[in-house]
Amino acid sequence: MELQTHALTAARGTNSLSRYTTPITISIDPPPVAVPQPSTEKAFILANTTPLSLEVIDREHIIPVFVKDNEPLISHVDFIQAVEQVATHVFLGERMSAPSVRVSHPVKGRIPSARHKSAKELLKHEETIYYERCAFVIEFPDIVETINGNQVALTIGGVKAYNLDNLYNRKGADEHFKVFIGFENKVCTNMCVWSDGYVQTMKARSMTDLTNNIFELLTKFEPNRQLRAMQRLNNYSLSEEQFAKLVGRGRMYQYLPNALKKEIPKLLFPDGHLNAVVKDYYQDESFCRTETGDISLWRLYNLFTGANKQSYIDTFLDRSQNAYEFVRSISNTLEDDSFNWFLQ
Repeated sequence: MELQTHALTAARGTNSLSRYTTPITISIDPPPVAVPQPSTEKAFILANTTPLSLEVIDREHIIPVFVKDNEPLISHVDFIQAVEQVATHVFLGERMSAPSVRVSHPVKGRIPSARHKSAKELLKHEETIYYERCAFVIEFPDIVETINGNQVALTIGGVKAYNLDNLYNRKGADEHFKVFIGFENKVCTNMCVWSDGYVQTMKARSMTDLTNNIFELLTKFEPNRQLRAMQRLNNYSLSEEQFAKLVGRGRMYQYLPNALKKEIPKLLFPDGHLNAVVKDYYQDESFCRTETGDISLWRLYNLFTGANKQSYIDTFLDRSQNAYEFVRSISNTLEDDSFNWFLQ
């Protein structure tokens, strides 16, 4: 199941891009030519988010600044375009879809001359807005593989949340980003993220720092390792009884003493998400149980990533990664018949 593409070879540093032996500096020019369609027709995240185009954000949203010197933070647009620029260098010649962007937590204001107007009297040019949190994904529509009949496409993306930055500082202070490279299940737009393709806290003090960090992540990623790992999930399944135990223990997990939590696999999915997993165990057209009640771990994994769409932006990628790590721990238990608290 090896993907023989120029781009994936580049990601392993074995083609002409291996000439990059030192960090690169990429200017943020207009983004590369993209496929006209957005990266996903369906929303990759739902909870408390609004879809926006990159053009609207760039044209209409203000940019927060550091209090001590009034210098701007790296904006959502700068971040997304930096990922696009680096990906263009790494995956040379590959088509990229336009970014699919979701935002949340609007911060509204008004210009000083409109301070005495009521909200309904405000004119468009008198209002200001930016969104505290932004998530996006960019798909490579030609870099695809099939797992158990489901087509998955190479996807990159990230999260920028201004609330993680200390605005009471000056330019040059750490700014925080989350960046991933993984796969999107085309059946349901579920994001498949694992630890080797995810930086939970990417710190940068400048655009140069940011582009170099993104470049390092993309070039170190080994897509075929993740594909083989996901394919392996098809080899194992849970009975209805085992699934019921897992869900019940999952609810108990939230209230375990911290000392006990440290000894068992981490589960970041709260009760509401587990309810969605159970509902789709019975009702999802693509990943529900079989007639005997069994469910493969590949399907179970997709139930978790589907439930994760109800996460807020700031927890979305962490739970995406945790979904795979958790299901992998179940597969390891089934493979060697070892102890797993969630199945006891």
